[in-house]
Amino acid sequence: MAGILQTIRYSLFLRLLAIFSVTVLMFFIIISVSLRTITQDTSAIDTIPDFFARNVESIIEDIGTPPNLSNAMRLAAELDWSINIRNPIMRWSSDGDNRLNLDDSTFVRTLTDDAEIRSSDSEDMIVVRRDGYDFYLYQRSVDPSSANFAVLYIGLALAGVVLFINYFMVNRLLDPVRMLRRGAERIRRGDLSYRVQNDRQDELGALTDSINHMADSLQSMLEAKRQLLLAISHELRTPLTKAKLRLEFMPESIEKNELREDIDEIDQLIADLIEAERLNDEHTVLAVEKVNLVEYIESVVDQYFSYEGGVELILPEEDREFLLDKLRVRLMLTNLLNNAIRHGKDKPLRVEVSFEGDAARIDVRDQGEGIGPEHIDQVCEPFYRADSSRQRNTGGFGLGLYLCRLIAQAHGGSLEIESELGKGTCVSVRIQSRPPSND
Repeated sequence: MAGILQTIRYSLFLRLLAIFSVTVLMFFIIISVSLRTITQDTSAIDTIPDFFARNVESIIEDIGTPPNLSNAMRLAAELDWSINIRNPIMRWSSDGDNRLNLDDSTFVRTLTDDAEIRSSDSEDMIVVRRDGYDFYLYQRSVDPSSANFAVLYIGLALAGVVLFINYFMVNRLLDPVRMLRRGAERIRRGDLSYRVQNDRQDELGALTDSINHMADSLQSMLEAKRQLLLAISHELRTPLTKAKLRLEFMPESIEKNELREDIDEIDQLIADLIEAERLNDEHTVLAVEKVNLVEYIESVVDQYFSYEGGVELILPEEDREFLLDKLRVRLMLTNLLNNAIRHGKDKPLRVEVSFEGDAARIDVRDQGEGIGPEHIDQVCEPFYRADSSRQRNTGGFGLGLYLCRLIAQAHGGSLEIESELGKGTCVSVRIQSRPPSND
């Protein structure tokens, strides 16, 4: 027995099977008892109890001949029976219950010399003929429907209680499934440090352990990838520096300029990769300082007023002090502005700054070709470009918006993109007045 209980304890399937088996058994018992009770209530009036058959003589003597109607009424009330008395000149009933056809009855059996049992409408009654009087004794009518309804309601109530208990038991068994779903959702969103709490030893417990091990493996692989990428990026800096130095000793030519552009492009890519991996670390440290935000943004945008399409700068009347990593916020703004200029097709740009509670919102809007709706959710991913046919000198490496999003998140904010093909794109960045790591 202990072995069976142990097996059920460690098996979710067997526990669910046990719950549903008990539920089916309870329903069977409730339905059987209810049907038996209803059947008994229906058939209770079909037969005459032996008590009345044995004591019919004393009942008639108590009524008397000629009959004492007061005694007859009293006996009818005490016995809860109907008593009818007839003779050629009288017809009397204890309760006016004439549901049986007394004149159309069939003989069943004899009780005494002047008493017999007859049947009418499949129901038995006692008939006594004495001294010119006919005495009819039969059970009062009962309303089986009310009793049946009561039994039915009680049965339904018990069934409801069983289902209610069954629901809570199954719901409690499935609590780990909801925990697993929430944990898997957090891991899907990139929170690989999250682990689902587990104290179960059944199939769901094993599944929880598997998901936690999977998150461990993913975290280890991503960290290994990150370390490898940082190591390679740092190692590439040395040959690039040597290439730049040797380039300076080469005579001026078109090839030299093109080579310099290629080396600068690779150098910028490495710098972006290193910065992206640093910002992607959950323990990112920002070099924050107090900055008047409006004044700082204006100083960054001032460098772009030479843009042929023109830059419209909309600033709030008041300025506020923010804790920012100035270099990274400048990198974010220049990336957004460079993207807007690259895709703005010499049309006006608009930069708008506004305050929303303790946060600031920076909108950079262009009037370029726009981004298709199928690309909106992916343009902030590393190395993703909406138009894969674009060359890197026009489309970049696909790291700019990725870096902007990381910088905004490091400052406790977010980055959102709204775009419409043929009408342009608006990139909205929200940053908090104090980064989370500095609260």
